[in-house]
Amino acid sequence: MAERSGAIRPSTTPAPALLALALVLGALGLGFLPVLWLGIGGGVSAFDPYLGRVLRFTLLQAGLSTLMSISLGLLLARALARQQFPGRTILVRLLNLPLALPAIVVIIGIIDVYGNRGWLGGLFDIYGLQGILLAHVFFNVPLAARLLLSELERVPEESWKLAAQLQFRARDIWRIVEWPQLRAAIPGAALLIFLLCASSFAIVLTLGGGPRATTLEVAIYQALRADFDPPRAAALALVQLALCASLVAIAQRFGGLMQGWPSLQRPPQRFDGYSTGARISDGAVIAAGLGLLMPPLLTLAISGAMNIAPTPDLGRAIFTSLLLGTASAALAFVFVWPLAAAAARLPRWRTVSRLAVLSAWIIPPAVLATGWFISLSRVAGLSGLAPFLVIGMNGLMAMPFAYQILAPALFEAAGRHDRLCASLGIVGWSRLRHIDIPALRRSIGLALVMSLILSLGDLTAIALFGSQDLVTLPALIYRQMGSYRFDAAIGTALLLSVMVFALSVLAERWSARA
Repeated sequence: MAERSGAIRPSTTPAPALLALALVLGALGLGFLPVLWLGIGGGVSAFDPYLGRVLRFTLLQAGLSTLMSISLGLLLARALARQQFPGRTILVRLLNLPLALPAIVVIIGIIDVYGNRGWLGGLFDIYGLQGILLAHVFFNVPLAARLLLSELERVPEESWKLAAQLQFRARDIWRIVEWPQLRAAIPGAALLIFLLCASSFAIVLTLGGGPRATTLEVAIYQALRADFDPPRAAALALVQLALCASLVAIAQRFGGLMQGWPSLQRPPQRFDGYSTGARISDGAVIAAGLGLLMPPLLTLAISGAMNIAPTPDLGRAIFTSLLLGTASAALAFVFVWPLAAAAARLPRWRTVSRLAVLSAWIIPPAVLATGWFISLSRVAGLSGLAPFLVIGMNGLMAMPFAYQILAPALFEAAGRHDRLCASLGIVGWSRLRHIDIPALRRSIGLALVMSLILSLGDLTAIALFGSQDLVTLPALIYRQMGSYRFDAAIGTALLLSVMVFALSVLAERWSARA
């Protein structure tokens, strides 16, 4: 019996997890340590009015974007929670679309609507703080609405029935039913949105309009690519790292930042949305939400369809994007799988694995790229390493999302199969081939597709490490905009959005089946 119980005990030395942890920490250390060393050495010259101005603008635009996104997202979530109407499921699914679209695609749509030659051109200057806020609100209002709507749909149906029996008014429902449910979710959602806006790169780079609208991420990019001033870039990267690490640490106290793929569960039946006033007010909020989301998407579809022109550059960019994106997704999976498997089977690995994965958010892409640039700047063949650097950065950035998908599935599989596999002596590659992969193929597919989506739309890594010979679709769009070929840019943006949307539909179907 002692031998049998000993056989069931899981391995205490998960070599694959140790190797994955060492590689992840090595890659992060290669990015962080040079920044720390050079940033401290150049810190005195970096703490000047320019740094203060950049930091103030970073916090200002992130704070305003977060306030607007949470406020509007809360109104939209409450309206969708109270009303049932034909097409509601489609509208809720539409809230997921901006999360999957690359930033550069949305920027193209916003410029085509609100720019000088757009449908609503002349309302305000699209370049500067106004344009940055508009783009962030476009992305983050649906995110906030989706997160808060999920919380409202977790309220038991019995609570709504009791509220109807007691004839609660709208303010009573908010105070007694809705606010207690949302109170714990709003801080985490706000911190997530603030972190996304504070580390925004493509939006600020494209819509900033000049040095007055520069964030830390863009300042790091300018210090490396325009000024070639690694000490200043390192000092700025340290400030960015401290800001993001503080936000992630605060967010963990409110339940964390990591969210699963949104579900489309059946909402509970509510009884407070039947009055004429509620229908009018909720209808106005939903119409305003559609007014925010639809114009950029419609102009992208209409204008883009008329301007798709096959060219050799476009073909190469598609091939490069798919090649680098697939490699990045595979790398994220190779890192995440052993860490998630160790966390599922060994309790002491759960914190280690989670921290290793979250470190990809704690150390922003610009900081990581700065460190790698400094470490490898003396390598003669640095341009030849560019594809591998892009793959490495995108793979690390996709790790938190892949982990969030794979970890729960592996936890469930461990509880279901571990004891039987141990008693039968099924271990290692044999277990992986015959047990784990067949049982988890849908979760594996979902994690790979989501990682591919994130990599396809990334501009940060390719902007820092790309060259004339290494161009992805987001980089091609940015170049077309820079050379004033806006029609070609919107056609390329539509092509990229169709690719991403098709993968998103595939991911959603995989998620529902998994």
